[in-house]
Amino acid sequence: MEIESKEFSNKDITVIYDPCICQLSRKCARELSNVFSDSVIPWVNLDDGKTENIIKQIRKCPSGALQYHEKHQKLTI
Repeated sequence: MEIESKEFSNKDITVIYDPCICQLSRKCARELSNVFSDSVIPWVNLDDGKTENIIKQIRKCPSGALQYHEKHQKLTI
């Protein structure tokens, strides 16, 4: 059985989570718990964080299970 990727969006970005490659390090939940939760569904709430901080945290994902793409303009980080 294949598990599909999930997408979460705010006005600036769409975040893609691929559970098939996630290492469950919980780095995202530990370092940006207002956006990434390991106990509340939906576990990604982009409305609770600044887009710039979310992008910085996604770039720290050790497995690459979290990716993003910008919706509109280029963000300065």
